[in-house]
Amino acid sequence: MSVRAHLGLGGNLGDPRAAMAAALQAIDGRADCAVVAVSRLFRTPPWGKTDQPDFLNACATVETELSARQLLDLCLETERAFKRERAERWGPRTLDIDLLDFGGTISRDEALTLPHPRAVERAFVLVPLADIAPDLAFGGRRVAELVDALDTGVIAPVTEDGAWWR
Repeated sequence: MSVRAHLGLGGNLGDPRAAMAAALQAIDGRADCAVVAVSRLFRTPPWGKTDQPDFLNACATVETELSARQLLDLCLETERAFKRERAERWGPRTLDIDLLDFGGTISRDEALTLPHPRAVERAFVLVPLADIAPDLAFGGRRVAELVDALDTGVIAPVTEDGAWWR
């Protein structure tokens, strides 16, 4: 059974655009995953730890045969392949891939909380997500409504469409 999942991607070290594109291509190249939509690419200020370069962020919708845990493991494995080091919380990174939503599943365990527990607080997640899934709901509120409630003035599109990863 195929499930529609949403991923958040970002990075601010090296060439994050190339890393995110290659990561999406790798995920899309698998027999058990298909990237069905990708947002525009956005330049966003750092969040949490602000003394670092701006980030590039995007979101993607994936149809997958994997379980939520298997998809999370794939995201983490893909980050490691692009030299992601988890040295500092909210620190700089070559590539970050977060599992934001997995078919509307609500769950929490030591490894994975769904939906992503901080997605609704982060404009750098919600703005790109609104490009591809404005009607996706977190806690009964549509992404489009959540974006309207945030200050998004510091987030700027870098590409005109979601074809940047091809």
